[in-house]
Amino acid sequence: MTKPRLLLLVVIALAVAAFFAFDVGRVLSLDFFKAQQATIDAYRNAHPWLSAGFFFAIYVAVTGLSLPGAVVLTLVAGALFGLAWGTLIVSFASTLGATLAFLVSRFLLRDWVQTKFSGRLKTINDGIEKEGAFYLFTLRLVPVFPFFVINLVMGLTPMRTWTFYWISQLGMLAGTLVYVNAGTQLGRVESLQGILSPELLASFALLGVFPLLAKHIVNASKARRVYAKWPRPARFDRNLVVIGAGSAGLVSAYIAAAVRAKVTLVEKHKMGGDCLNTGCVPSKALIRSAKLLSHIERAKEFGIDKASAAFDFAEVMERVQRVIATVEPHDSIERYTGLGVEVLQGTATITSPWSLAVTTATGTQTRTTRSIVIAAGAQPFVPPIPGIEDVGYLTSDTVWNLRERPRRLVVLGGGPIGSELTQAFARLGSQVTQVEMLPRILMREDPEVSELVMQRFRAEGIELLMNHKAKEFLMENGEKVLIAEDMTNARQAVRLPFDAVLVAVGRAANLKGYGLEALGVPAGPTIETNAFLQTLYPNIYAAGDVAGPYQFTHTAAHQAWYASVNALFAPFKKFKADYSVIPWATFVDPEVARVGLNELEAKKRRIPHEVTVYGIKDLDRAIADGETHGFVKVLTVPGKDKILGVTLVAHHAGDLIAEYVLAMRHGIGLNKILSTIHIYPTLAEANKYAAGHWKKAHAPERLLQWVERFHAWRRGAPANLTSA
Repeated sequence: MTKPRLLLLVVIALAVAAFFAFDVGRVLSLDFFKAQQATIDAYRNAHPWLSAGFFFAIYVAVTGLSLPGAVVLTLVAGALFGLAWGTLIVSFASTLGATLAFLVSRFLLRDWVQTKFSGRLKTINDGIEKEGAFYLFTLRLVPVFPFFVINLVMGLTPMRTWTFYWISQLGMLAGTLVYVNAGTQLGRVESLQGILSPELLASFALLGVFPLLAKHIVNASKARRVYAKWPRPARFDRNLVVIGAGSAGLVSAYIAAAVRAKVTLVEKHKMGGDCLNTGCVPSKALIRSAKLLSHIERAKEFGIDKASAAFDFAEVMERVQRVIATVEPHDSIERYTGLGVEVLQGTATITSPWSLAVTTATGTQTRTTRSIVIAAGAQPFVPPIPGIEDVGYLTSDTVWNLRERPRRLVVLGGGPIGSELTQAFARLGSQVTQVEMLPRILMREDPEVSELVMQRFRAEGIELLMNHKAKEFLMENGEKVLIAEDMTNARQAVRLPFDAVLVAVGRAANLKGYGLEALGVPAGPTIETNAFLQTLYPNIYAAGDVAGPYQFTHTAAHQAWYASVNALFAPFKKFKADYSVIPWATFVDPEVARVGLNELEAKKRRIPHEVTVYGIKDLDRAIADGETHGFVKVLTVPGKDKILGVTLVAHHAGDLIAEYVLAMRHGIGLNKILSTIHIYPTLAEANKYAAGHWKKAHAPERLLQWVERFHAWRRGAPANLTSA
């Protein structure tokens, strides 16, 4: 602690100690004032300005030091100075004192608290940034917590001092008025409980409704300003128009149709979006074929002396298309038309908050609508690397057009998409080099997860270039070459000849081409939304990849429920999107699945946790299957049976994680998982054994010692004998 902070702390400590040591609190009691009221009134009459100044200073000191007595002083202000002057004095004195306490708390503790608990405070800080003034105003009107607590806690947040001051002045005014008014009748008040009449309590109850009413008025005013320049239709063609027929769009349209709303779904490309056509479905079909080949390669492990497979790469890719075609009817125009959805194939342009122009092959159609859900998805991001356009490149959108296997493939990116396709193409016979700027692949996972997958990649002949940045693409004598810069040694560069490059460095939300710019809807990497998935215009919602923060098909569907229900039933009922339990999986081999926190995030956010690890190598079914690689890693609250997160690395980890997703969603702990019967022999037993490891680490040793003595007594052994 710095000297100025230490000095201030000492001064405050001495002042507080003196307050209690000299029993100053007795002077700030109702009984003392009533006993001395005549004398105090006489002095006030003789010296009105001096009395007011002295009273003001005392009030500031009491509130600034967070000492008891502010309520009594407020009553005294009414008795001494009357309603008008008493309210004026107390209003400014209480606000000034509260601001001093706020500043002292900030000076002494904010930096330390924000540094130590930065991870856990992020959500609070974000809330304060967005709606801190409203929170403070509500607390001032209806003090759920004592005012001195509010002063000190707010000092630890990013709230601006001026905002704290004027909101406090405004928020405390109503309560100040009530108490000062009660103080004008102080002669009839025998105790502090005496002012808590039914009328006064009713007044405070009404004050509780005021912040909600105020927020409603503020929101309505904001909406009115946003909509001011747009003419609102007298009636609407649709209850909902959905832009994009990917996961979020399909679910939004389905829900609207299910509740008998009139809904239009607009898709400019293919129904099913990225997931069906270029993402989840084709990649898993390719991975399945590649996994079969890997098992044939491992034939000797399974007691088969010799096995081989002849395959045509083009036929493998055709199988991928057949899988897409088989799934396609689930997302087809015919199915959704049958559900009652109007499906338009074309480009949608939002022309006002309540209207869209849809350009189709037959012309342009217009639809008016009460609400809009934007579910336009995302596309692969291609960085502007010199020469990349000259050599040509593949992305997760275009790789499915390949019919000739690339002999030498470079994959840029070590995230889930890049890693899945790296392993699949290597198993299909390509010589694959994976290039990643960071020290390891799958950087969002714990280091041991990345290391296990990287070991498997290397064992399968994949070359991994970590800490390397793609600097330039060249054509040399008709051959494509990548110059990759070593991030740990900028003077060194690697030359990689290749036949094809797959760019998998991330995906960018589709934000252009459908009218966001004309409407002025704020967007960064994604469209800005509130907790209800509303944009700047309350009747326009966003879901899926365009909204973030997760780019998963299942999360898009999850968001779509909130967006569509809110769009159809607001303002009568709205739901905040719930991201408390979001699972995901990366379908490399072994699969990596996760829900909740991992150890990396827990440490970064300084969240206390315990770690329990169960190694798959001990699992009977994994041994029988020849898949003894991986582990179950569970994070729990220290000393408690509450799951914070789970990471699973194993054969079929994406399926095994479901038990933990259910457990976390419904507050089930490891004790319940341990007591649940799991079929033997299955991979799912790993979840039970992980719970068993946790239970063993939390065994009640003292109780077990007494039980051991009990059993010894029953055997007739001496009481102090603790072994057979």
